[in-house]
Amino acid sequence: MIQQKYTVKIFLVTLLFFCELLAFGQAKKKKEAGNSKPFVLGVIDEIESKELAEKRILNIYLPEGYNQNDTTKYPVIYLLDGSADEDFIHIVGLVQFNSFEWVNQVPKSIVVGIATVDRKRDFTFPTTIETDQKKYPTTGHSDKFIAFIGNELQPYIQEKYKTNGAKTIIGQSLGGLLLTEILFKKPSLFNNYIIISPSLWWNNGSLLNEKSKVTESNSNQPTQVYIAVGKEGLTPTAIPRVMEVDANLLAEKIKEMKNKNVKVYFDYLPLENHGTIMHQAVSNSFRFLYPLSVKE
Repeated sequence: MIQQKYTVKIFLVTLLFFCELLAFGQAKKKKEAGNSKPFVLGVIDEIESKELAEKRILNIYLPEGYNQNDTTKYPVIYLLDGSADEDFIHIVGLVQFNSFEWVNQVPKSIVVGIATVDRKRDFTFPTTIETDQKKYPTTGHSDKFIAFIGNELQPYIQEKYKTNGAKTIIGQSLGGLLLTEILFKKPSLFNNYIIISPSLWWNNGSLLNEKSKVTESNSNQPTQVYIAVGKEGLTPTAIPRVMEVDANLLAEKIKEMKNKNVKVYFDYLPLENHGTIMHQAVSNSFRFLYPLSVKE
């Protein structure tokens, strides 16, 4: 009987110990959870566009040390397909890494990611191909998107943030098509163009046959153009075209303009395809745009 009471007593003490241990563990977890904080990569802005008749989301990365109250100003890198689930995060990572003082490849920069709404609407000019008109009914409004960039987006960024006037833009695929159109029609909008796997097949490659304003005598703004393409093959067109060939034709067309203020670099990346090329191409482009180490 005494042994039984002793056993029960030990069981109760043990049970109490484990209950206290469990309560302590739960309290510790709550305390740890209470200490958790969001990992902030940038800020989210929203701009009301009259040109597009809609609101657009901007994901913005501000470099380390950015202070609205000091005199330091920064270049701006504009990124198409700049949503958080698109290219914003990994491009910001490249910019941040390359601007570390022990790397010193890229100047500390503001990155403006333009979140996507309708790529085919915003990045393409009107096509004469009936099958594409039916398949992609919203296409053909790149003129409005270009007006949004020049008349609304750039002034907004310049007014709100500390910018120094240097402007780079990055675009891939249909985004590369749009950048080519901007380069040909409004080259002064940007100093640097990073054109990756451009969809120059659009409207049977008609953009490659257009005259560019880069050739005009008053186009004296120093401009750098980086063009990259992977091993990508045939385009989705009735008339066969090859992505690598079109990208090379674009580079040659710009070189033939013989504008001493425009530098172009063609980068063929045979180990990359249309889906994998973005990260490597942007990394390579920084070596072309900033051939020497950046000095603070």
